[in-house]
Amino acid sequence: MPTLVLKSLRSLKDYVDREIATSDWLVVTQERILQFAEATGDRQWIHVDPERAQRESPYGSTIAHGFLTLSLMSHFIREAIQLPVEVRQTINYGLNRVRFPAPVRAGEKIRARVRLHSFRDFPGSVEAVFDITIETEGAEKPCCVAEWVLRYYL
Repeated sequence: MPTLVLKSLRSLKDYVDREIATSDWLVVTQERILQFAEATGDRQWIHVDPERAQRESPYGSTIAHGFLTLSLMSHFIREAIQLPVEVRQTINYGLNRVRFPAPVRAGEKIRARVRLHSFRDFPGSVEAVFDITIETEGAEKPCCVAEWVLRYYL
């Protein structure tokens, strides 16, 4: 269930500079990593060959693609915010900044902390910029830090 249930889209502006939610944990399975590798054509052994990764990788196992971790923001934002029925469409407008400070090993759990960075009102839409920090259970550093721009249309 989403942490923040919005009665109106414009009420989102009340959350600027505030952490909105921390998502539930999500296990990044080897199967998900393989599916992402097939979908993107990025079949580098560090992602798809568990035996070789165990022998040769500095991480001791396969790791998720950085872009897989990044793409899971869509999943996490749905856990964080329930949009009001007035929203017709959500558009991924892009990213201002993305970093992958630490790997995600196959089988590890990740979750996101969602903070509203800024909010801009436009005729018929709003733009929300979120700071998303994705962390791995038990890790010192986050695995992904991103500034994500979404446009919501009424």
